[in-house]
Amino acid sequence: MASAASTGSTPVYAPAACNWNLESAFFPGQFAWGASTAAYQIEGGWDADGKGPNVWDTFTHQGGDRVFKNQTGDVACGSYTLWEEDLKCIKQLGLTHYRFSLSWSRLLPDGTTGFINQKGVDYYNKVIDSLLANDVTPVVTLYHFDLPQHLEDQGGWKSDSTVEAFDAYAQFCFQTFGDRVKLWITINEPYVVAVLGYEEGTMAPGVTEPGTGAYLAAHKMIKAHAAAWHSYDRLFRKQQGGLVSIALNSDWAEPFEPNSLADQEAAKRHIAFCLDWFATPIFVDGDYPAIMKSKISAMCKKQGLTSSRLPEFTQEEKKTIKGTADFFSLNYYTTRKIKHQDNAHSQPSVSADMEAEQVTDPSWPVATGSSWLAVVPWGLRQLLKYIKDTYNHPVIYITENGFSQSDPAPLDDTQRWEYFRLTLQEILKAIYIDGVHLKGYFVWSLLDNFEWSCGYSSRFGLFHVDYENSALPRVPYRSAIEYAKVIANNRLI
Repeated sequence: MASAASTGSTPVYAPAACNWNLESAFFPGQFAWGASTAAYQIEGGWDADGKGPNVWDTFTHQGGDRVFKNQTGDVACGSYTLWEEDLKCIKQLGLTHYRFSLSWSRLLPDGTTGFINQKGVDYYNKVIDSLLANDVTPVVTLYHFDLPQHLEDQGGWKSDSTVEAFDAYAQFCFQTFGDRVKLWITINEPYVVAVLGYEEGTMAPGVTEPGTGAYLAAHKMIKAHAAAWHSYDRLFRKQQGGLVSIALNSDWAEPFEPNSLADQEAAKRHIAFCLDWFATPIFVDGDYPAIMKSKISAMCKKQGLTSSRLPEFTQEEKKTIKGTADFFSLNYYTTRKIKHQDNAHSQPSVSADMEAEQVTDPSWPVATGSSWLAVVPWGLRQLLKYIKDTYNHPVIYITENGFSQSDPAPLDDTQRWEYFRLTLQEILKAIYIDGVHLKGYFVWSLLDNFEWSCGYSSRFGLFHVDYENSALPRVPYRSAIEYAKVIANNRLI
């Protein structure tokens, strides 16, 4: 299964040579219209049918107000037993693609292939087969934040043993499901796992090691991703014909003062420490961005350290990491204005190393369910242009983009649909004006779900879930109805 990402061919639809109208333009043929979910956030059944514990089970069960009202994903949307209800939602939207993640510990309870939980295999076979029976393409994420607890007990993402376990897990999934799954994502948002999970400790596994934990975890995740990509390439690609990538999240960054050189450089650092941290090794040269290496090294010298806190890849590892993505998977939500911040005397951390303060423009609307989510659709177009220019014009899928409402959330979610409508306009501009090779768009999320530390207070779903009702009914928001119209017509109407 060839793609422009691997062949270097130019998409026939970009840039448009003829005049076109934003309001009447169609999206490209075979455009992937999707919605995304993650296992821990929707499945529930946390200990059902032989599933092993993962770090989010542990993190939420420990309490301590780390999650809104000490809520957990023990039940969530009940998708483990209510899959058919989710499928009805998918069919109602008319999705061409559905992105979901596999629960690593539901398939392999201790994270290793020493014991395989057949009931977990049966569940995901049912999901995949029923999607295909309804002409929906499955897009499968191997790891979406829910590391098996057994592996975390052995060092988690700071350990080489987890790299090896992930590769074995990936091979198991390719072998088990790869005859039907042709679009794979290895790891979702390694930046979030590294910084929030292993430095700030605000997400599972709750490790607080400022200045070192995030860099080490990211280092191992990049190696794990590359190992899994090579395993697919070597053992499965010829027979299965699929594509493998990694989902990277990033805000767009604008200089706070456009004419300030210091703010311009700080905005570049913000992108380097977020997106390029992972994209440069994987898509360019197998190594970290030069701006990131030099900045961390300089900060370490100021702190009296004899070596950098950023780990180094060997020459052999760089060769192994370079080129290990068949398309660019992007998760985008918001934009920030960035100003330079002198952190020379701050305690070591990723944020301090970056020396870039994030500012939200007060003129930007903010999502009611997430104080961090400023509505800046034009930032996505800027980010897509940056990826095209920086990473050799790859095929891109936007694998997450969404807007949250606070609870209780109105079904007539006018503000959210406006966010989506404006975002889709910017996507059309990116395709037809900027020549970005964008092949798909996935809303986060299909359902209201367990939104990590926000629990159930932040609702991102196209479908409302009534958690007070034991049947957990799904009801479409207005945005779901409008999105279905766009999908049916392949254009904004």
